[in-house]
Amino acid sequence: MSKKVRRIGVMTSGGDSPGMNAAIRAVVRTCAYYHTDCVGFYRGFQGMINGEYISMNARSVRNIVNQGGTILQSARSKEFLTKEGRAKAAKNLKDAEVDAMILIGGDGTFRGGQVFSQEHGIPVIGVPGTIDNDIYGTHYTIGYDTALNTVVEAIDKIRDTASSHNRLFFVEVMGRDAGFIALNSGIGAGAEEILIPEEDLGLERLLDSLERSRRAGKTSSIVVVSEGDKIGKNVFELAEYVKQNLPYYDARVTVLGHIQRGGRPSCFDRVLASRLSVKAVELLLDGQKDLMVGMMNNEMESCSLDQALKGKHNINKDLLRISEILST
Repeated sequence: MSKKVRRIGVMTSGGDSPGMNAAIRAVVRTCAYYHTDCVGFYRGFQGMINGEYISMNARSVRNIVNQGGTILQSARSKEFLTKEGRAKAAKNLKDAEVDAMILIGGDGTFRGGQVFSQEHGIPVIGVPGTIDNDIYGTHYTIGYDTALNTVVEAIDKIRDTASSHNRLFFVEVMGRDAGFIALNSGIGAGAEEILIPEEDLGLERLLDSLERSRRAGKTSSIVVVSEGDKIGKNVFELAEYVKQNLPYYDARVTVLGHIQRGGRPSCFDRVLASRLSVKAVELLLDGQKDLMVGMMNNEMESCSLDQALKGKHNINKDLLRISEILST
């Protein structure tokens, strides 16, 4: 029979994403609703190792639902990769009388949580928080929608100057080895070409596409490039290659970088974070463990952490087809 969960810990880990604060707020207030103590750990797994935590109640999380970043801060911990580091974390949880943990982050966070739970028997539930949207078991991750809107707004502004100067802009967006941000923002912003890791366009095909655009009368173009694109060159080398082969293009590069992680979360991300986190607390109180919560077809679902880590969230192939049609 499962041990009754009386105190739940919550932390954020890995890259921050808009909506993490909304998730923290929902965890804390759901614990309060069910008369369960809640403890917040600072700086992810490293905070667990250092024993950096604070008791939280419903008033601790007022006025944060609209804030970007994470009030608990985030960090990557090399020490947690060691057995000794995880043992320190487990001792600190025991000293703080924490019975279970909710981990808000991406696959690295879930991998650490899975090993930690297996070694020390502490139940964990993962809440997917990453702008990359690359986690299996959920159609959307916390922060993805906000990042998309940030990227689209930036590309809209870049297009203004591209049109004014008849320029070709290569805009690099985040996403690691996944093209979700690039594909969806590219369609939303009307990009002429979208380069993603899942679909190797090839250099010659890219040149052909840009040449067709020029012959069709386009005097400026936007190419959205995912940072993990496998076309064989980084975005600066890619721009230089196009300049050499299509000298009539005045090619420029914009790397959006960490601007995509910041800002106030969209309504969608606030609601998503709230729904996922309420579900996470309720799973722990129901005696469940070692799961990740996700949203599938607008319903809250859960899968094992093992499935979340081994599965692959695939790109929507129909969006690839649509992007090709609309770039004509």
